[in-house]
Amino acid sequence: MATKRIVEHMHQNMESMSLNMGPQHPSTHGVLRVVLELDGEIITKATCHLGYLHRAKEKHAEHKTYHQFIPYTDRMDYLAPMSNNTGYVMTVEKALGIEVTQRCVYLRTLLCELARISSHLLWLGTGALELGAMTVFLWTFTQREKIYDLFEWIAGHRFTVSYMRVGGVARADYPEWRRMVRDFLDQFMDAHREFDTMLTANEIFLNRMMDIGTISAEDAIQLGLSGPSLRGSGSDFDVRKDSPYLAYEEFDWEVPVETKGDCMARYLVRMREMEESWKICNQALDALERTKNEPANIDNPKIIFPPKENVKKSMEDLIHHFLLASEGFKVPPAEVYHCIEAPKGELGFFLVSDGGPRAYRLGVRSPSFVNLMGLEKMSIGYTVSDIVAIIASLDPVLGDVDR
Repeated sequence: MATKRIVEHMHQNMESMSLNMGPQHPSTHGVLRVVLELDGEIITKATCHLGYLHRAKEKHAEHKTYHQFIPYTDRMDYLAPMSNNTGYVMTVEKALGIEVTQRCVYLRTLLCELARISSHLLWLGTGALELGAMTVFLWTFTQREKIYDLFEWIAGHRFTVSYMRVGGVARADYPEWRRMVRDFLDQFMDAHREFDTMLTANEIFLNRMMDIGTISAEDAIQLGLSGPSLRGSGSDFDVRKDSPYLAYEEFDWEVPVETKGDCMARYLVRMREMEESWKICNQALDALERTKNEPANIDNPKIIFPPKENVKKSMEDLIHHFLLASEGFKVPPAEVYHCIEAPKGELGFFLVSDGGPRAYRLGVRSPSFVNLMGLEKMSIGYTVSDIVAIIASLDPVLGDVDR
């Protein structure tokens, strides 16, 4: 097991060196620039420089109708677009004061947990690859492609799905798709055990992860960390449990927590989270079978386009619904905040409406951005090679940072 690389006595006569890591670097998970101050190989300061990918999404929300903005949420944490879609449309639904159908609740829960598994698979594969384990990368991407197949079959897109709608979903689930989901779940835990066997007791992997990037629960809370980055330090905060939404309160599952606060702890939390997501997916799939004859969308054509069988075939009716979709519905004046537990932590949307068909203001609390606040605290006293593992353990996505 590696020992903590903290420098007790700095070399007073040695000049420090500045080193740019990024913004084009294979281990920064995007266009992240970290300016490192070094005493030899030891990090004495780590400053994040952001803004290389900024796309002004919050400003775009002021110029798009509520439904037109949904594709923009796909491009934030683009590794979990189903979660982004869900958090945003639930915020608008909260402002409207509407509740979706129970079938929609189960479907959204299932898709959000599949997105969590998909996101964690990419984190595991790329993180292991950066530490030298190429086989795990190939295994995790094999499983991730199967999830993308499921997304493609129900949403028509593999990556940027734009699937959720205010008041429901773009397309309801169907029996063949549910069977495909069941087939994926039936084989996933065997693959998960292979990942676990390959890494968790691997001596090289343990030396790169244990006692590296340690942060206490108190420091993590003060810096605003959330998700696995917080639960790896001993705090059991999880929006799904502490502020229940969708069907999480109805299902049987646990919040994985580790207490050590190092890279290994954050790894173990995400590995166990995939197991818990698997449990939730199975329960959500069973619930979908029970509600298969219920509608997936609310019955309100002013908010969501009705199913084809409910639309009259007259040209006037089609033009009417087209105008409703293009002009957008109006949200009463309100200020609302809604958050969900995205794969990387608390994803929140603060919506200000002035009564029009688009947001007056929209602020996003993206977990990747806030979690990066802990990078310097985790890095000081460790070596340059350690920061590769530390960044990977935070699992940042720069589309989620530079919104």
